[in-house]
Amino acid sequence: MTEVAEMLGPTRFVNREISWVRFAERVVELAEDERVELLERIKFLAIFSSGLDEFFQVRVAGLKDRLAASVRSNSPDGMSTKDQLRAIHALLVPLLDRVGRAYNEVILPELKRHGVEILSFEELGHEDQRHLSEIFEKKIYPVLTPLAVDPAHPFPYISNLSLNLVVKVEDPGTGESRIARVKVPPLLPRFVELPGRTRFVRLESVIAAHLGRLFPEMKLGELLAFRVTRNADLTLEEDEADDLLELVEMELRRRRFGRAVRIEISRGASDEIKGVMLEELRLHPDDLYEVDFPLDLSGLWAVYGLDLPEIAAAPFAPVTPPELQETTSSRRVDIFEVLRDHDVLLHHPYESFSATVEAFIDSAADDPAVLAIKQTLYRTSGDSRMMASLIRAAETGKQVAVLVELKARFDEQANISWAKRLEEAGVHVVYGLMGLKTHIKAALVIRAEDDGTRLYSHLGTGNYNSRTARSYEDIGLLTADSETGRDLTEVFNLLTGFSRPGDFAKMILAPAFLRARIIELIDEQAGLGEDGRIIIKVNNLTDPAIIDALYAASQAGVAIDIIARGICCLRPEVPGLSDRIRVRSIVGRFLEHSRVYCFGGSAADNPPRIWVGSADLMERNLDRRVEAIFPIEAESDKARVLEILRLDLDDDVNSWRMEPSGDYVRIPSVTGLSVQEVLQKMATESARKEFGPSL
Repeated sequence: MTEVAEMLGPTRFVNREISWVRFAERVVELAEDERVELLERIKFLAIFSSGLDEFFQVRVAGLKDRLAASVRSNSPDGMSTKDQLRAIHALLVPLLDRVGRAYNEVILPELKRHGVEILSFEELGHEDQRHLSEIFEKKIYPVLTPLAVDPAHPFPYISNLSLNLVVKVEDPGTGESRIARVKVPPLLPRFVELPGRTRFVRLESVIAAHLGRLFPEMKLGELLAFRVTRNADLTLEEDEADDLLELVEMELRRRRFGRAVRIEISRGASDEIKGVMLEELRLHPDDLYEVDFPLDLSGLWAVYGLDLPEIAAAPFAPVTPPELQETTSSRRVDIFEVLRDHDVLLHHPYESFSATVEAFIDSAADDPAVLAIKQTLYRTSGDSRMMASLIRAAETGKQVAVLVELKARFDEQANISWAKRLEEAGVHVVYGLMGLKTHIKAALVIRAEDDGTRLYSHLGTGNYNSRTARSYEDIGLLTADSETGRDLTEVFNLLTGFSRPGDFAKMILAPAFLRARIIELIDEQAGLGEDGRIIIKVNNLTDPAIIDALYAASQAGVAIDIIARGICCLRPEVPGLSDRIRVRSIVGRFLEHSRVYCFGGSAADNPPRIWVGSADLMERNLDRRVEAIFPIEAESDKARVLEILRLDLDDDVNSWRMEPSGDYVRIPSVTGLSVQEVLQKMATESARKEFGPSL
């Protein structure tokens, strides 16, 4: 630690949780931005809602666990647990007010102007109300269960993230009153569509209008929607488990009964209703959030999916890299022949995941010369073509081994299902190393050829998920490099067998080596002083040791650019500490997901060395996950990655600059350069140039 860093102490770091809320503010700012297409703005509200749910289920829940266990240690920035919870609440209250204004004052009127209406039952005419009443009687009423709260009926269990109505019910004969809860059925569509024009009514509004059917001859009083968030982080004692799959399945069942951490309720609730909620759920008043917009805006994905090109972003079709494009309709490109000649650098979503990564596994499954396929699986889509290829390969006698990460948060159930299907098809399924999540994105194909066995590899920054590959920005590499293949062979032996990590020719692995090697590379640039240069692009930067190494490099004169989409705990541009560090965040149509580490490039005797991989610079990635970064070696590929980074740093459409305080300021749009739009054009032009304007 440098003298300046030691003098500043914990204040040299930004609090991780507050940094996430600052990221959420950037997402909301895009929902407010009139320059952004309306459906994209709706998408950002849905993303904000889902992200906030996960933040409370995991991060806030973790803070509350620490509070309950009387853990006294502070976060690296020096904040106590109570201070963090208070700060989160103080930041979220005004942010939720902004969301309400964006939804009510901008989104709804703009949708109406384009012929789309989201209405309440009371706003409808007689015919529409009659139509919805018929739907209620036939499809909704039979599945509703009213639950009153009285001495014979204790406060009902409220499942995690379920949408509910709470109503005060009074017997007009006796004057006796009760509070009752009605759960909005999660299996029914959130929006009920009306005939004719594009009009929707929220399901909870339809139910609220017909509550008299559930409480006949009773007087209905105060009526509100509410939602409870619970601790959903899995706690696994892996060293005591005989079967990890059974353990995860059991913990998933327990997740429904986690401790409550938040109540969301429609604005205007009485003190009586709020008091009952807080008392029964054992929560602090700061855990209750009153909002004036519909609860769970993730339901807006249904609106985002409407076919409304006039308010949608311009369509973009990912292209096939020229070297993998079929030259005729009758000839399928031989992907292995291409890779024997040269590596293929991939950049999604600008280049097609289907025509590259899925085609690689597809070809391996069908090729009689392929002996074996090995692959990691962290998150995948429900209709995965890749999983079908692996199953087909196993059924035709190939050796197929898949490392399924059962502990991928919120994808556990999907991964359990895939693990069972793969095992039934004869695939060797393993669950990785005890106590570690396997986050590396890797596939290895072993093929018999005339000159012996050859290894073909895919390594990347993104999951093997065809759905997210259309909206996540990621970098990958297809290669027949023998050293990379041998490294990957060792990695799979480590994951499926029982051994310690050895020496690797090219890849750098976590948790064994990555932090130390990153710090070593930072220190090398620091040794060059003003001739040093570092560019790092990650989702999140939180690791204190790496942050301190970057501070030291800045003080040595190194120019450092950090592109961190989400959380950043480093304070840039602090005099004497980080004068030469700039931090920016890019948030746009596509989610910036790649991790790139570039060291050097400022002088002829300091050429750029570039690594790409699965790891963010967070303690969890460096200490508790199996991660890997790998080098980009071909000069043409290096130039391409450097061009991507240059565009990232020149973007002034969807970029924010981080200030020393930890706040973010939108970079003024002077040139109008959007990195994502430029990369779309570059990908399309590259394909056209190679194969003609018909593309």
